[in-house]
Amino acid sequence: MFKKLAVLLAVAAMTAATPIAAFADYPEKDVRVVVPWGAGGGTDGIVRKLTSIAEGILGTSMYVENIEGGISATGVSDVMKSRPDGYTIAALTYDSIVTVPWQGLLPSYKMDKLKLIARVTSEPDAIIVDANAPYKSVSDLIADAREHPGKVKIGIQNTGSRTHLALLQLEAATGVKFNLIAYPGGAAPQKEALLNDEVDVVATSLGDFASLIQSGDARGLLEFSGTANPTYPDVATAADEDLEIRVGSFIVLAAPAGTPDEVVAKIEDAYRQALESAEFQTWVADVGVTPDWIGTDDVTAWADTTSMTLFKQMDELVEKGIISR
Repeated sequence: MFKKLAVLLAVAAMTAATPIAAFADYPEKDVRVVVPWGAGGGTDGIVRKLTSIAEGILGTSMYVENIEGGISATGVSDVMKSRPDGYTIAALTYDSIVTVPWQGLLPSYKMDKLKLIARVTSEPDAIIVDANAPYKSVSDLIADAREHPGKVKIGIQNTGSRTHLALLQLEAATGVKFNLIAYPGGAAPQKEALLNDEVDVVATSLGDFASLIQSGDARGLLEFSGTANPTYPDVATAADEDLEIRVGSFIVLAAPAGTPDEVVAKIEDAYRQALESAEFQTWVADVGVTPDWIGTDDVTAWADTTSMTLFKQMDELVEKGIISR
């Protein structure tokens, strides 16, 4: 009996030691970074740039995989179901943390299935117009919408997204009615819509449209923030227009829940160094996005507070009949 007990204890000891041994030499293979939006959008560009720098620090190849659908839920759900071994991580956005949980789109989508690693950027949303649009200011846009109710087309992202909420708040604040057209899939389809003259106006971040702004194909009209964007100081802020609207996105890195702390720490350190690198800081200065780091120790509390605050705001909009779940 004692011999059998000794064997069982030895097996138990080996099993308990396996995770430590398995992750001691992490990373030993490529790391998959899931972006739950289409290629070519702002989130995709930022994550690809950061990851290209981080892989040299982490010491292994890291590749970005775009998994679209479900207002980011499809890609994030894929990561939730992945092995918690540090070889699959995700880039979460506003919709991943706020819209999808609030709408309850997928019963299996639970934030506690993820381990948040860090917030890397934040960026206000903005109103952006085609370079040839007649609007020189947001006042021009509002005046046209007031004269032609429901006729001014504005490309938002998904119905119920933060860009949708921002425009609903703008309508309520100014007493006008726009023709809001949803382009699911992030900023990429909005770009196509603007370039193809489907719309003259879109709502997303200046960073999402940095390439078109720099090429002269688009220009910023208004940013939903209280302070001027250092990259685009000539773009008016909501505060400049006496508007109380403050809406924006962020990028948060996450791994499947249960990913070992020592592995998370290595990923966190690689991305922190990448974010602080001269290469990224120089690059991001031309993009209009703010590097805004919150590490592993504090990012979950920040995300919980942010989501609860926004849930309350959206519940109030439902009660007023402005939006529905």
